[in-house]
Amino acid sequence: MTVAQPDVTVVIGAYEAMPYLVECLASVEAQTIGPGRIEVVAVDDGSTDGTGECLEEFAARVAMPVTVVRQDNSGGPSGPRNVGLGKASGRYVFFLDADDRLGPEALERMVAMADRNGTDVVLGRVEGVNRKPPQSMWGRTLERTDVFSSNIKFTLSAQKLFRREFLERHGMRFDESLWTGEDALFTMEAYLRADGVSVLADYTCYYLVGRSDGKHVTKSGSYTLRFDSARALMNLIAEFVPPGERRDSLMHRPFVVTLLPQFGPRFLKDSEAVRRHKFELAKPLIEEFWTDGVAQRLRVDERLRLHLVAEERPELLVPVVEFVKAKKQAAALLEKKGREVYLVYPYFRDASAGIPDRVYLAPVREARAFPGYREHAPSSVVRRAVRKARRVLKGRAVVAA
Repeated sequence: MTVAQPDVTVVIGAYEAMPYLVECLASVEAQTIGPGRIEVVAVDDGSTDGTGECLEEFAARVAMPVTVVRQDNSGGPSGPRNVGLGKASGRYVFFLDADDRLGPEALERMVAMADRNGTDVVLGRVEGVNRKPPQSMWGRTLERTDVFSSNIKFTLSAQKLFRREFLERHGMRFDESLWTGEDALFTMEAYLRADGVSVLADYTCYYLVGRSDGKHVTKSGSYTLRFDSARALMNLIAEFVPPGERRDSLMHRPFVVTLLPQFGPRFLKDSEAVRRHKFELAKPLIEEFWTDGVAQRLRVDERLRLHLVAEERPELLVPVVEFVKAKKQAAALLEKKGREVYLVYPYFRDASAGIPDRVYLAPVREARAFPGYREHAPSSVVRRAVRKARRVLKGRAVVAA
């Protein structure tokens, strides 16, 4: 008798995951899709706290098929995920972190959405538990979208539903040479290769749990790992997307999420040697990928800091970072009858600093917060053209009469 192919393989990489693993596994067991449509591949990455034993007890007890792999510690999440992916047989794969949990209907809803739309990736709404998740992509459910038409580039964690045949066809695996940001690389590649992405925003599929012991990979590690992650993601984007507006729209993400925090409040605590090293690490990335198109997408404080990094001016960066850290509201200067808003951060129109005005020009979404701003107000040239067209049309009407 042949065994039916499961709809979804839940891959769980686990390291020192107790006691969070108990609720994680309970959320898998509670899935409304039913045990006959799920398989679990769980990889204990060298834990010493009972994680492996908990997984084996779960495998022996539940109705769904569970494969437990116990291995020496690999040092990061990529290895366990790759092992799990290699053993998966489901039509879809979902990567579940051992300290998080699923909403009861998560897998049923996501599989149905992928089947309905033929999409290769499905994002299910994420809520945080003592932890703040990305939020900008959950405004509404999208049956079919892509990385250029939505905000999905701001959620590059691996906790998504992926069509397994799609991953195998492209030979996709997590990069085990990266110690952080490996999920961003994998997920961005999936977005760029996918025949459609779905966003399920009207049901909480995933609960991102903040551990009280602070043991999150994304919160640990040397700053140099962040630059490695930014470099890998920027290179991937450049490989898939030619220069221009579409590339700039994606580069926004690694510049703001990965690179910019290295020049935020923590920069003030860095030694002079570390500050110099950060500028050295940023230089090749700035030279290759920093463009006016990327800069225009950033808030003024973000753009100003990266401009100073690009210009290699750490002595000016420190006062700007201090201003940002103090959470001061920069004064607004409205010009051109309210059509332009300049935010007066340090060194604005300071001749000795020589920073161009355009660096301080607020983008539309930031300018809207200031009274007197006139969004999309037509220029005088456009107004004159409209008036002239009306006169011409009126003259023709008189002649015709």
